[in-house]
Amino acid sequence: MNEHYTPAVMASLATKLTSRDRHLLRTIWTHRVLTSHQIAQIAFNDAGTARHRLIKLHKISVVDRFRPKPPTGSAPWHYVLGEPGAAVLAAEDGITISELGYRRDRALTPAYSQRLAHTTGVNDVFARLYGTARHTTGCSLDTWWPETRCAAQWGKHARPDAYARWTENGRTIDFFLEYDTGTETLDRVAGKLHDYATLTTVTGITTPVLFLTTAQGREASLRTRLQLRAAQTGVPCATAVTGPSSHDAIWLPHDRNENRLRLAELAGHWPQTGPAKQP
Repeated sequence: MNEHYTPAVMASLATKLTSRDRHLLRTIWTHRVLTSHQIAQIAFNDAGTARHRLIKLHKISVVDRFRPKPPTGSAPWHYVLGEPGAAVLAAEDGITISELGYRRDRALTPAYSQRLAHTTGVNDVFARLYGTARHTTGCSLDTWWPETRCAAQWGKHARPDAYARWTENGRTIDFFLEYDTGTETLDRVAGKLHDYATLTTVTGITTPVLFLTTAQGREASLRTRLQLRAAQTGVPCATAVTGPSSHDAIWLPHDRNENRLRLAELAGHWPQTGPAKQP
């Protein structure tokens, strides 16, 4: 039994949740926090339907939400898993809420975290790719491991923000994502290629590292450092600036200075690369 959630309470929740709702709860739990915009891309066909459904899910407390206050303008609602939602997931897995690892105070820590922009930025890459795959024939987001799973798998050597496998019209690329918000020095960011070189040595497989920055000027400065590190380490990498969907022609490999490539085209640009570990 999940603490004070009686069979009657669980049965009541079951009648109110669709399979899409359950999928959404697990996705929110996996990624810690998702904005209303991201949720609309992941699970709905339009923002209005997403907004109305999220209101209902919040009303029955399976999700919690908060709205950060940015320096200018307004922010969307940010959603985290609510305790009843955790009870649903735990019941599906045949475990208790405690065994799931849920605590409401911990679930709400993104609301106070200085890394919120970083977390939501990484999750936006996921949401855009997932949404594109939902609506585009021939595209699929085959794998997405968030930071916590990457740390558990490879943390002794490298700590990517995500690991993913993307397929588009028969082309598949595995990659590590580094999402750069500008809080670290450029040398520190570029120096991460040495960590990935160590990982390559351990696994025997080279996986490209994609650096997504939030400003064009920073991308240009970072590229200069990455080109040097890539030559030293042999780890392929590419840069882009946030904006369009990450599957579009926004990526500039370290070994070329013009003609950006689509995400799937990077697979042909680096034909000898592959996943660090099969999912």
